[in-house]
Amino acid sequence: MSAFIIRRLLQMIPTLFGVMLLVFTLFSLVGGDPSLVLAGKHFSAEVLANIRAQLGLDKSLPEQFLLFVRQVLTLDFGTSWSTQQPVSDVIGNRIGPSLTLTGAMLAVDLLLAIPLAALVAYFRGGLTDHIVTIVCTVAMSISALIYIIAGQFYLGFKLGWFPVRGWGDSFWVNLFVYVPLPLLLGLMVSLGPDIRFYRSFFVEELGQDYVRTARAKGLSERQIMLKHVLRNALIPVVTSVMMSLPYLLLGALVLESFFGIPGMGNEVVQAVNKSDFPVIKAITIYIAIATMVFNLLGDLVYKWIDPRVQLN
Repeated sequence: MSAFIIRRLLQMIPTLFGVMLLVFTLFSLVGGDPSLVLAGKHFSAEVLANIRAQLGLDKSLPEQFLLFVRQVLTLDFGTSWSTQQPVSDVIGNRIGPSLTLTGAMLAVDLLLAIPLAALVAYFRGGLTDHIVTIVCTVAMSISALIYIIAGQFYLGFKLGWFPVRGWGDSFWVNLFVYVPLPLLLGLMVSLGPDIRFYRSFFVEELGQDYVRTARAKGLSERQIMLKHVLRNALIPVVTSVMMSLPYLLLGALVLESFFGIPGMGNEVVQAVNKSDFPVIKAITIYIAIATMVFNLLGDLVYKWIDPRVQLN
């Protein structure tokens, strides 16, 4: 196991280097001259030269790339161009609200989607399966904006059950006051696809030979579902979840925008609109690192779920 972990960590080095090279190429050769963005409409050659010197753009491309590599290795991406704050502070202040919302959404989604998927898979072809499939299909056909606008108007404005917008300084106030409505609306968007997606895994496992063998041995349906089917069906579920975990850092862009949540989703939009390259580059690198780390964790979870899995 330790040899596998070390090997995978070493494999991350060339992968991260490739990501850095790609990001640097896109921003340096395709993204244009950022000094022109910072200088504004009216600038002199002297002002432009000073800005380029401050950003290190007066150096050669290899020197600029080495500077970018040093930023990645130290996780110090300098100062945000739009707020003049350290990029680490900007991301640190934004990631908490995003994880409060997206983390709660993921946890509740899994707690609801996996049992419901197992239930409809067990009754596949029956009335329960057909009803849940129809409801999920209809829910998937409605735009997320419809859910948000209708939810804010009826549940927030008309009935007054939830605040329409806002965010506080207390984690518990945010979790129990400001998160419930966007959480509910986010689940209405994500729950349908996830139930149908996970259902396919359970249906596939229920058709395997080991299920028929277990029934022939006299095991109860509960034992078969919990001890055998659930464990095997969780392997592709873990794959799906682990692939989505890095993107929790990006937050829920639409929900954050409509509900005034000061998270990473809002920050990404502002950074793109203002051409805040340091923030965009930092977020890109963080997502790349998180993706590699969670892929490794996913493989370790496979091994924990099924010790027969061979890690290569």
